[in-house]
Amino acid sequence: MLQDLRDNSKGLIAKVIIGLIAGIFVITGWETVGGLIQAPPVAEINGEEITQLQLDQSTQNLVNSVGGGLEGIDQGFLESIALNQLIEEVILRQHVLKSSMAISSSQIDRNILETPSFQLNGVFDPDFAVRTILSQTGQNVPMYRESLEQRMLLSQVASAYTSSNFITESELDKIAQLTTQTRDFRYISITLGTRTLGTAISDGEIAVYYENNQDAFEEDETIIARYVLLDKDIISQELAVDDAELIAQYEEERSQYEGSSERRASHILFEVGGDLTENAALELAATAQQRITDGEEFASLALELSSDTVSAEEGGDIGYTDGSAFPPELEEALSALSLDEISDPVVSEFGVHLVKLTEDAENVFASFEEVRDRIERDLKSSEVELIYAERLQDLSNLAFETGDLQTISEELNLNIRQSEAFGRLGGNGIFSNQNVASAAYSDDVLLEGNNSDVIEINDSQSVVLRVFEFNEASILSLEEVQPEIAVILRTEMEEDAVQELGSEINAAAISGVGLDQILGDNELEWIEEIQLDRNAFTVNRQILDQAFALSKPSIGSVERASLTLDNGTFVLIELTEVNEGTIDSIPEEERNTMVDSMIADLGNSEFQAFMSTLKSDSDIQNNLENLEL
Repeated sequence: MLQDLRDNSKGLIAKVIIGLIAGIFVITGWETVGGLIQAPPVAEINGEEITQLQLDQSTQNLVNSVGGGLEGIDQGFLESIALNQLIEEVILRQHVLKSSMAISSSQIDRNILETPSFQLNGVFDPDFAVRTILSQTGQNVPMYRESLEQRMLLSQVASAYTSSNFITESELDKIAQLTTQTRDFRYISITLGTRTLGTAISDGEIAVYYENNQDAFEEDETIIARYVLLDKDIISQELAVDDAELIAQYEEERSQYEGSSERRASHILFEVGGDLTENAALELAATAQQRITDGEEFASLALELSSDTVSAEEGGDIGYTDGSAFPPELEEALSALSLDEISDPVVSEFGVHLVKLTEDAENVFASFEEVRDRIERDLKSSEVELIYAERLQDLSNLAFETGDLQTISEELNLNIRQSEAFGRLGGNGIFSNQNVASAAYSDDVLLEGNNSDVIEINDSQSVVLRVFEFNEASILSLEEVQPEIAVILRTEMEEDAVQELGSEINAAAISGVGLDQILGDNELEWIEEIQLDRNAFTVNRQILDQAFALSKPSIGSVERASLTLDNGTFVLIELTEVNEGTIDSIPEEERNTMVDSMIADLGNSEFQAFMSTLKSDSDIQNNLENLEL
């Protein structure tokens, strides 16, 4: 009886984002295609199979989540990561099922209602939600609800570990001493300069360097390609939508949206049935109403009295309505209430209610100017998709049948474009896509001189290319690289001079003899730093890290170290004092952030340990020889 009411409920729930369960759609969102012979599973976990389809989808999800930069990574390596993720998801889900954990239908509904991608202008739209679920996940609503339930269950498990840790005052004090510690030190910095300008670099030295390092002066092979590009945006520009059609669509959307009000309600339900008659329920409701009048909280009484235990845990919240979500009797009562007002007892098919109006908002549709471009895109989209699909088929046929781009250009009205020179790792524009660059360097295109097959760059663009010019790899001549080699040799000489002077200064500092004279002769001086913390930005990061790596000096002495920075600078450091920090020196907001971060790290570590235990206790069979778990 209560389910119809809960189907329309909405409330706030905590959402825990766990990386290990990001691919749950792969586990639950794919149905077996009837009548097809399925390939052997790629893995089995406690008898549950993972299919090749699931692995392929998980691998693609992994690539999509990273975005780019994976072109040079071995496919087998990516699949091994994706398979491990799938295995952990299955193991965790099996643990959830074994533990008899559950998520209420009401909680699932609330999650769906609050999902931003299912909303238009901040308001849940059921038709839009169904279209979004279908397009983004390939699932129908029941399948999506099932996968969402499993994600929420897995989140509960993860949350049990990520939210249950604590830090003691003693631990916090020790960490604060380290994190807020400051140090007093001084250092000498010897930068590369002009110490060797009086020493000439001969042509013979440059020639020897060139002969010994020719690999450094190799110019990679490059291709200049010509290509035609099929682009949905260009097709969209070819189409025109009459303003009257745009305005008509706008008015239709506005009429569906404006004028509707969205209210949020809470209730206390006295369910009629069994030993409780309607009259008895009315008396209980009247008594509860009086208790509220006397000052008791509605939410507290809902938790104590309501037959609807799901909403009672949320203070009686039953979510939002546009005037049709709740039973007619409740809708009528809500329409007469002011904000935060509570109704008299209301009788519905579910029993007797006390209803409270908690939110009341009128919806105002956006102006025509604000949504014009979106409406135009929507009206064009289906026609653009149809034209693009037809031209893509024609492009594929012509690419195979013709020996040039000119015929394709004339048949499909596509401009022939020319790229800049690019290597095997790609170039600019569409040639930054590794699939496009690889096609250009394929034997069929580069050696045989054929058109490429159609390359789908993304959902909106496809390209066919052919090689216009190929430049083989070559070694630059000595004359071309002579200035570059001279700079390299001069830099090496300067680095040697800096190291030699640094060693001399270090020795003098240790012995205590002649240091001031050396510093004066080379126009160098100590740089003093007092009470610097670990995150100071006034000193080079490498110098600061070295200063904090030194041991605490004994009274009256220093701790000394030297290092060479990435830019070739020699640095000598003397640590004179370590100043211990205190918890009181950390502002309260930063202290709370630090504690939260520490607790999160502990929770993540414990969750990983928990997953390792589950894996070790599971029967895992990997059926792909080239993938290691």
